[in-house]
Amino acid sequence: MASDEDAANVRLIEDLTPRLRQLIAAERVLDHIDFIGNVERDRIKQKARTEGDIAAADLLISAIIKEPRSIGWFRAFVDALSNSGLTNAADYLQLNRRPEEEAEDEYCVKLIQILAPSLVEMKTVDVCLKCFSSGLLSQDDKEIIEAEIQNKGSKSGARKLLSVIVRGHSQWFSTFLVALRDTGHEHLYELTGGLSDCDSQGCDEKMCSSQVEPTGNDVAMESQATAAESDGVEFMEISTVESPENEDLYEGASVESKPPPQSMELSQPAGTDSDTATRGPETAHIVLRDYQMDVARPALEGKNVIICLPTGSGKTRVAVYITKTHLDSRRAEGRPGKVVVLVNKVPLVEQHYSAEFLPFLKRTYKLERVSGDCQHKISFTEIMKRNDVIICTAQILENYLERSNSEEDEGVNLSDLSLIVIDECHHTQKGEVYNHIMMRYLKQKHKNRRQKKEGKETVPLPQILGLTASPGVGEATRMAQAEEHILRICANLDASNIMTGNLGEFKKDQRTKIVTVEDRKMDPFGDVIKKIMNAIHVHADLSPTCELGSQNYEQWVVQRERLAETDEDHKVLVCAEHLRQYNEGLNLSNTIRMCDSFSFLNKFHEDELKKKSPPEEEEPIQITDTERFLFNLFRESKDELQQLANMPEYENDSLSKLRSSILQEFSTRETARGILFTKTRRSALALTHWIRENPKFSDIGVKASYIIGGGDQSVVKPMTAAEQKDVLKKFGKGEVNLLIATSVAEEGLDIPACNIVIQYGQLTNEIGMIQARGRGRAEDSSYILIEVKGSWVAEKECVNEYRIKMMNKAIIKIRALSREDYDKKITEFQFQSVMEEKVRMTKKRQKDVRNENPSDVKLSCRSCSKPVCTGEDIQVIENVHRVNVTSEFKELFIQRENTSLQERLLDYETNGFIACKNCGQRWGSMMQYKGLECPCLHVKNFTVKVNGKKINKCNKWKDLPVKFSLFDYVEHAAQMASSSDDED
Repeated sequence: MASDEDAANVRLIEDLTPRLRQLIAAERVLDHIDFIGNVERDRIKQKARTEGDIAAADLLISAIIKEPRSIGWFRAFVDALSNSGLTNAADYLQLNRRPEEEAEDEYCVKLIQILAPSLVEMKTVDVCLKCFSSGLLSQDDKEIIEAEIQNKGSKSGARKLLSVIVRGHSQWFSTFLVALRDTGHEHLYELTGGLSDCDSQGCDEKMCSSQVEPTGNDVAMESQATAAESDGVEFMEISTVESPENEDLYEGASVESKPPPQSMELSQPAGTDSDTATRGPETAHIVLRDYQMDVARPALEGKNVIICLPTGSGKTRVAVYITKTHLDSRRAEGRPGKVVVLVNKVPLVEQHYSAEFLPFLKRTYKLERVSGDCQHKISFTEIMKRNDVIICTAQILENYLERSNSEEDEGVNLSDLSLIVIDECHHTQKGEVYNHIMMRYLKQKHKNRRQKKEGKETVPLPQILGLTASPGVGEATRMAQAEEHILRICANLDASNIMTGNLGEFKKDQRTKIVTVEDRKMDPFGDVIKKIMNAIHVHADLSPTCELGSQNYEQWVVQRERLAETDEDHKVLVCAEHLRQYNEGLNLSNTIRMCDSFSFLNKFHEDELKKKSPPEEEEPIQITDTERFLFNLFRESKDELQQLANMPEYENDSLSKLRSSILQEFSTRETARGILFTKTRRSALALTHWIRENPKFSDIGVKASYIIGGGDQSVVKPMTAAEQKDVLKKFGKGEVNLLIATSVAEEGLDIPACNIVIQYGQLTNEIGMIQARGRGRAEDSSYILIEVKGSWVAEKECVNEYRIKMMNKAIIKIRALSREDYDKKITEFQFQSVMEEKVRMTKKRQKDVRNENPSDVKLSCRSCSKPVCTGEDIQVIENVHRVNVTSEFKELFIQRENTSLQERLLDYETNGFIACKNCGQRWGSMMQYKGLECPCLHVKNFTVKVNGKKINKCNKWKDLPVKFSLFDYVEHAAQMASSSDDED
């Protein structure tokens, strides 16, 4: 047996000799080998000095395998390679490298050889030190390279470095890329396949550059993927392939010349950690569990289906499998394949691209991700042509479908696509962008049916694949209504079936706990706020019929505010605004700390006072008796509120229960990672500060950060996609172990290894509850609901549980329908949707017919009713911004610095806001347009009358049936230039 094993080892070395001679530094290996005689040692060393390492390696290998061989010679040789730092060679001998890895390694070596003329221009000393500190070079290597630099110069040292790095560990190429980047060689870093500096640094995900994506075995980009994982470098936001001009962009090379499809074995854990999905060559195979394969089968046959699996059960992995099978089969048939993956949130674009689709498809197909956060150098239409798989937000596709429908250039047609994957497809309902896209699909489907009957040519339509954890039941209170709701979603997606799977042993059970709270025995802080509110009621002659601090009270105040605006009752109007803020203060004191509530109220009053306090050189702004009363009311109570806010004995019980829950969960687990859902952005920020400031949390290792939405409709600074991505990345690495999130993190985001989910007074419908529960993907996870006054969490939990059971029963009944009955219902709902869409579009067109004359439109200040301008003075910039650049209007407003907008980093509003010179009411913002300052009006801040009739609920310009004139940039710029000349 020993002789047979020896013979096999000799054959292995002989077979690998062409590769080993490139990887072995003979003199270093000799230091760790004792079975080679001194004469041979001297010959090998002399050969290395006179003819180089490759010749010496040949001599060493001959000496190793020649007979007689001592016992254990092969193991000793492998150990010598490892101990001398030549781990790459040792891996080859131990067969630790798979064929695809070996091929990649060879291509990387070839790439280095090809790019050597450029790479030798590097700052060799800096790169050498970086490679040494990264473990890529040994001390001996470093000294040899430094000696080469000193004796023969930097370029010679660079050549020596390039010949040596290939001997290191298996990740030598990615480590070398990072060394180039970290030593300031960005151009060389990108030349060898690294990412641009813009993307590696984040750049708020606003600027994107093109990058080559591999087809087949493109080594540069394969190594880039490895580098991205092992060294923390993020993938590019745009990655396109430049094809030769004579190549068919849709079909690529001929079928015969393309690499064979990757094999796809079956049986992999559900919800595989996304980190493992991007570790390089081992992700060549897509592996599914049995239940995943069961739900995928109809889609693999080309049918439109909805896949309904719980959160964390691997829906996206199933979609990747279906996508690859779809593209493989179309390629084998010689037909073009084009897949679009639609998501409803910007962070999901990056997540699906880098964690799911790219690792499994990058070897064979061209992929790219596109979102509104990227400013592409090429159009979306061109991106569609150049790639096989495009992952984008649904609104982008809808915009380009609309362009095509309007016969504009650079549009996209549904017929250009062969498969559309719709993530979180339960949003395919009225008013949702998914539904707009599918309405186009259904209209064309029924048009095809007519054309087929008439013997005319039909338009090809893509296959549809919907993914969801829960279709929900809508507003259903009965089983029949729940069935109808789900059937309508199936109809909107033209699904032949809704597929569910039995997770069996892979189902994860959660411990659920509902924490009830007690009302405060004493709430002096809230009592002071209520006392102020009651004084305002008396002053404005208002009589509320509901509890202060409740949601019903807020609705009541909003109604009073609208009535006051209609009646031009300025006393009630300004009082209602203050009452809304005090009501929010009560809510905050019941949810977070009293000091946070006080800070909120204090800031509101400081901002209101600032509006009424112009600089000394400007005329004073009118302050009414009511405003003076309101300011004094807060001023008189301010000290008392501030004092009470700092008395922890009066804090709400919800906060105490939250503290206990977090401490218990984190102190009883070896590794704890949790998500805390809260209702508002303000509470998310406040709870994060509360946890960071409390030493008890830091003592048990709680590291908190918040994640909130990106829209700017709130006064709280929104998060950019890059900021969200950074927080999620830290959470994945464990640098953050408690996320405080609004509902933005409920749906879709892949947040692995989470074992604690806390709903803090925040519970939406059954879909939101299923999504939130699904964030707890780790074993032995806990789901905790903590009551907050007025949130009715316990009651909502019971209702949602009932609705979930109703939904599951409805799905079972739908799946039990005969094919004939199912198709009949689906067709009926589809015709109904198409007809409803026609009615909606007719009404929209009628509304869009803006026959009103702009001169009949009168705007006055919402606060003081001072006349402002007519519609003739208003012009439209880029069909979005309504501006008034007349000299008369300029005399009516004052301009103020807007600190909140500066905090929110909105570039288009950095010049601040404009406000009524008479009362200080904000009218809009001062925006810059191509170097010109243009006062931009926000219609919600004005009372609008058309032909003397007041327009109610005019919150957006689109609510006003008037077509304003377009802004004439040249004319206005000429006037400004002329005015400037006169001043000179």
